[in-house]
Amino acid sequence: MARTIYLTKSRYVAGLQCLRRLWLNVHEPIEWCEPELGSTKAAGLEIGQMAHGLFPNGVLVEEPPWEHAEAVARTAALMADRSTPAIFEAAFDHAGVRIRVDVLERLPRGYWGMCEVKSSGEVKEHYYDDVAVQVHVLRSAGVRLSSINVIHVNKDYVRGRKKISWPKFFCRVDVKAEVKKRLHGIETRLRKQRVCLLRAKAPLVEPEVHCHTPVSCEHWERCTDSKPADWVFHMPNLTAPRRAELKAIGVESIAAIPDDFRLSPRQAVVRDVTRDGKPFIASGLAEHLHGFGPPAFYLDFETFMPAIPLYPGTRPYQVIPFQWSLHQLDSDGKIRHQDFLADGDSDPRRPFAETLIAALKGTRPPIIVYSSYERARLTELAKHFPDLAKQLHSIVRRLADLLPVVRRGVYHPDFDFSASIKTVAPALCPDVTYDDLQEIADGGAASTAFWLMASGRTDAEISARLGRSLREYCHRDTSAMVRLHQVLHVLAASTG
Repeated sequence: MARTIYLTKSRYVAGLQCLRRLWLNVHEPIEWCEPELGSTKAAGLEIGQMAHGLFPNGVLVEEPPWEHAEAVARTAALMADRSTPAIFEAAFDHAGVRIRVDVLERLPRGYWGMCEVKSSGEVKEHYYDDVAVQVHVLRSAGVRLSSINVIHVNKDYVRGRKKISWPKFFCRVDVKAEVKKRLHGIETRLRKQRVCLLRAKAPLVEPEVHCHTPVSCEHWERCTDSKPADWVFHMPNLTAPRRAELKAIGVESIAAIPDDFRLSPRQAVVRDVTRDGKPFIASGLAEHLHGFGPPAFYLDFETFMPAIPLYPGTRPYQVIPFQWSLHQLDSDGKIRHQDFLADGDSDPRRPFAETLIAALKGTRPPIIVYSSYERARLTELAKHFPDLAKQLHSIVRRLADLLPVVRRGVYHPDFDFSASIKTVAPALCPDVTYDDLQEIADGGAASTAFWLMASGRTDAEISARLGRSLREYCHRDTSAMVRLHQVLHVLAASTG
């Protein structure tokens, strides 16, 4: 029996982004996995469930997606039952478009209101298309709508000392006017997508910036696996129009960019190093390193942004620093290390700030960081804790960012078009690696690990293991900065 091909709201939005993405999602989908605890998807599901509390006595249509006909019948029965004030995951089907409405709210005089629940802190542009296709199906199914809303997280909500106040946690926004605009021509767009899905093969669409707007496509690696390793898309700060110019002259490889093609000085360096394989060291590297020591400290932070605030006085998606690592390099080459990792049971911000102040008290050398991130976090902490502001601002004044030095002063073929510490340090310092870090090897994994600990989703044994991994990871970043700084001094001397 032939497989039924249909559209959904997520497929429709995917098709608006790229018809190839739509075709692949339907005919050659990536295997679905249950969202991991702490992931963005898992947070979105939890927030969606919490939004149900805004509609007391609402009823959930529990039939899974593969029982769509049964879900439609259950929805119809609930709509006919006037004692049901709201329906969650209400199911409808019209002309091969299947939808599940997050919330269908019963209103007076036979009208209904639909609500789309989003876990973001604002109404994003592509949400209007998501809602529009649902409105189209609902109206075609004879549902009389008098309100069309998006419910999203209120980023200004501050958690009190007790439990979350869900009515204050959410914002409800009327999007009827914007959705009305998106309804114009929707039948034509749906028809185009249906035709696309009937094709025997996926349409050919050139990968470009649209692959990451409004979201990053899950098929990016597949669609770009035939591109050269030095594909011009990877050239730093090269705009889409400039890439189009290169495509027009048949250039896909950075190494093949003609010498007379206008590039910034940094881009020209990237092209030349990619072409000849020889590292670039700026003649002014020593000057760029002026004021960085040694002696010097090397500082790195880890933070997390819980969608649902865990601590009184914090907001949804607020950046909460929970860990720091501090290496110290003396003039004689001696290296020392200190660190801090919160236990997660209470707001870590004040102990984070106090322990860092204590670790740096009475010292004067520059504090090397690798981005402006630490500066921003310390400035926020100073604003939140006025009694610590003087000491924190004193630390901020000593910060010396090594990232701009790298961008201006050196480029290596193994940088792989990135200036991240995780590519730069191993490329310049063979003894530095992140490959042996099994459990936590990047900032995202660090954030998730701490959220698991802080939210009580782990037992004592797992929390202890995650804590060890967090310390090891953060230690690796600051030790990598020490080695990078040392090697940069050697490279600078070689140009003198």
